[in-house]
Amino acid sequence: MQASGTKKITIAGAGLAGALLATLLARKGWQVEVFEKRPDPRVKGYEGGRSINLALAERGLHALREAGLNDAVMQQAVMMRGRMVHMKNDDTQLQRYGKDDSEVIWSVHRGELNITLLNAAEAAGAKISFNRRIENIDFDKKNIQLINDHDRSTSELDFEVLIGADGAGSGVRTALKNRNHLTERFESLGHSYKELEIPPSNNGEFRIEANALHIWPRGGYMCIALPNTEKTFTVTLFLPNEGDPSFETIPDLAAARKFFEDDFADALPLMPNFDEDFINNPTSGLSTLYCDNWHLDGRVVLLGDAAHAMVPFHGQGMNCAFEDCLALVQHIEQSDHWEHAFSEFERERKPNALAIQTMALENYVEMRDLVDDPDFLLQRQLERALAERHPGVFIPRYAMVSFSRVPYRVAYERGLLQRALLIQATEGKQSLAEIDVTKFDEKIAELFA
Repeated sequence: MQASGTKKITIAGAGLAGALLATLLARKGWQVEVFEKRPDPRVKGYEGGRSINLALAERGLHALREAGLNDAVMQQAVMMRGRMVHMKNDDTQLQRYGKDDSEVIWSVHRGELNITLLNAAEAAGAKISFNRRIENIDFDKKNIQLINDHDRSTSELDFEVLIGADGAGSGVRTALKNRNHLTERFESLGHSYKELEIPPSNNGEFRIEANALHIWPRGGYMCIALPNTEKTFTVTLFLPNEGDPSFETIPDLAAARKFFEDDFADALPLMPNFDEDFINNPTSGLSTLYCDNWHLDGRVVLLGDAAHAMVPFHGQGMNCAFEDCLALVQHIEQSDHWEHAFSEFERERKPNALAIQTMALENYVEMRDLVDDPDFLLQRQLERALAERHPGVFIPRYAMVSFSRVPYRVAYERGLLQRALLIQATEGKQSLAEIDVTKFDEKIAELFA
């Protein structure tokens, strides 16, 4: 980016995407300045009770490897082989994500990961300021007015190029909207979540299988639990906002306990601090963010949740944001002008963001309603059989999303074709033995070869 005349970049947001982007840019010789509205989590501690545990997959791992951070992060990660489904009759079933332990995802704690990335960004030379919330942005003067919510002090910051990596509640995006430069649409899922915790056992070990993402599917709602290195599980209850059952029908602790005794009877004894967690941890909504525009000529660009926040049910929000970071750095390095870099970044990433947003919404239905459905399970069996019969050609959609860097858009489109084939092949069938897989060789070759 020689034509720009600057090597200075300002980033709004020191969360996961902002800190990783700062590291990547600083390591390439850019002068990187980052400001963040929250206090420094290394000083104040990370705010818990409102952050669903994160699933790290190949896209995110690739970005971390590019930043030289893979080893540091993997020390904090716990492998998850698949979904451990907890039926209402207390039966459990492990449904693997991939063919073997070479295809797994990793549970990481948002707070610990954020601290690792902040340390890396500063070590690479980035300057990070905390307690700096955007009050106003003058895009013509390239000036940001900031306020400290703790002591109400104000400051100003001039920028040459501004990247909005400040999350779903982005102050940069709000300023662009107020300038009438973009329109945004939050589409509420109509469901919310609350975090709970399974602590270690009395002997300091995991209380349930460590290497799995646990799901209690109940048709229309569910609980999940992801493991942490300290032998805890972060439990998340997902419920509709209205109806029966819903957060509306469990307004107090007594109702919540009764609900868990009825619907999650095997999970409740695992949570000795249930009462405290349920009372103290907030109930947070779930929405998908759609923006018609991600950049303002060569001055400003959005990425990650600031541009395309999604529901968490495919575990790809962080992975997608990390992929955004790599793509943006690449376009910056390869372009002669900021406007070209930003427009090409948006052109590449926007269709992929839309695809994973759609797949995340679909995965909620799968997790809560289908993982114990016989028809769905038979389709999964056939999917694996066809993948083994046609390696590298018939690839399960989940594998494309989680274990490869195939563009999300391609994974979505191929997934639609594969799903139609699976539904057709299993219709009226009770077992894999009833299906002649050879009948689909020609069709698969026609569709995907």
